[in-house]
Amino acid sequence: MTEYLSHYSVMLKECLEALELGSKASGSLMFADLTFGAGGHTFALSDRISGSTVYSTDQDPDALKNGEDNIRRRGKEGSVKLLPMNFVEFPDWCEKNQMHGKLAGILMDLGVSSHQFDKMERGFSFRADAPLDMRMNYGDKNTPNAADLLNTLSEKEIADILFNYGEERLSRRIAAKICELRETKKIETTGELEDICFHAYPAKDRHQKTHPATRSFQALRIAVNDELRVLEDTIPKLLPFLAEGGVLAIISFHSLEDRIVKHTFKELLEKQDFPVTILTKKPLTATDEELSENSRSRSAKLRILQRETQLGRVDGTKKKRYKT
Repeated sequence: MTEYLSHYSVMLKECLEALELGSKASGSLMFADLTFGAGGHTFALSDRISGSTVYSTDQDPDALKNGEDNIRRRGKEGSVKLLPMNFVEFPDWCEKNQMHGKLAGILMDLGVSSHQFDKMERGFSFRADAPLDMRMNYGDKNTPNAADLLNTLSEKEIADILFNYGEERLSRRIAAKICELRETKKIETTGELEDICFHAYPAKDRHQKTHPATRSFQALRIAVNDELRVLEDTIPKLLPFLAEGGVLAIISFHSLEDRIVKHTFKELLEKQDFPVTILTKKPLTATDEELSENSRSRSAKLRILQRETQLGRVDGTKKKRYKT
């Protein structure tokens, strides 16, 4: 366990206002933060709403150790409950603990934490040469890491990952080079993959604003952690555990995630198993003030859905909009 690095809580003001709205509308003081990370959103919510209980989940061993230490240091043992799990497991946990209709708000911040990016040995970044890991839960030895995928999957499978999860236009060229090089030596480090991606690009395109390896690293991280399927599976299963008036707020950081959130919210609106209002016709984005403090907030998009009390169709895009 290494020192947990600081993390900026993206769109904190907007998230707290949305969750507070859910508490006032539902009368509940119970919340869930399904991406605990460094605990910024969780602790801020606990401090803001007196008497609240926040259930937070995380699968990262570093985040869990740091979180438990901070819970004790802040005297939050009674109000913050840290659950060691991937958020896809949370609906089952709620089912077992009879949480139906109890939560005033659920928050999901889908971004990779600064700690994961900045601890080079985690393998999420190509800013330094390190083992090519990328597992959120590096303690799970049953989950293949990024190097495992690159050294075992077929050229087509690698190209599909890079194209589908990273929208990498040179996915086939990069995949071909990976398979060529692994014939003589396993690809094991971030530096090796970065070098492959860099030289797969034409010389005139290697020094643009976006580094040639950026999309491939994103794609591999998503594949290793099965992020998109987990997100798509989890969102609909959360609604039964929201109280009437409760809100579901989700921050995404790239178009693939945002597309899933947007389309799933729309499907939930139309399906009507639980009447809902979409409070954000368009996603909220970070303010100029926040961007001046944290450039990583630039790609953040916040969408908010509220569970309603009335049966029948509720067109949230017309009924009302969430304003900060």
